[in-house]
Amino acid sequence: MSGASAARIVRVALLRGADLVASPWKNGGGVTREIAVAPVANDAARAAFAWRVSVADVAQPGPFSRFDGVDRTLVLLEGAGMLLDEAGPAAMTHTLAHPLDIARFAGETAIDARLIDGPTRDFNLMVRRDAARGTLEVWRAPMVRDITAQTVLLYCVQGAFEVRVDRGERVDSLGMGDTLRIDAMQPVNIDTQGAGALLAITLDPIRAHAHEQPLDTALQNAARTS
Repeated sequence: MSGASAARIVRVALLRGADLVASPWKNGGGVTREIAVAPVANDAARAAFAWRVSVADVAQPGPFSRFDGVDRTLVLLEGAGMLLDEAGPAAMTHTLAHPLDIARFAGETAIDARLIDGPTRDFNLMVRRDAARGTLEVWRAPMVRDITAQTVLLYCVQGAFEVRVDRGERVDSLGMGDTLRIDAMQPVNIDTQGAGALLAITLDPIRAHAHEQPLDTALQNAARTS
């Protein structure tokens, strides 16, 4: 493989929502379905994740778990919503009353959640701030974007979309709850067509973790074996 060819390696994976595994919380207050995590490691090493993306069904009010050094973004997907009471000197309440409302807060902050009217479903992005950078946007219309990020996740919240990457022949169809993961070594062109809403997440490492295989090595190894 030439250097020019290696530089164009892009890996695309379609993650169906129906295939996600539900993990009950220890306190019985809900369940989490993990969509993706980096580095990919065994359960004992997951506390050292660089970033983690998941969907949670929240059945009961109560305090959030503490995650020191982690920046959190929470998006309301379904339900009447919740109020997140943030303690500390800058005490405030994050109100998520409508689907696609967003709250951003530090993982070490004491947060107590109150359900407005029954259970909710939420999208969670957690990024360890000394290991990665992450962004989250809501795309509500067809979109063509050139994105510079090592990993891009497109999560379908509402409706249905078809996604084409780098103007290629492959077209992936996303329904509600499905995610398209794109790992690349260079900027990629993303073309989404459909109606509804997508969450677009970009993720870039700041430094390599002990359990993480560098992306360029992982993609080149995959290309050699495909």
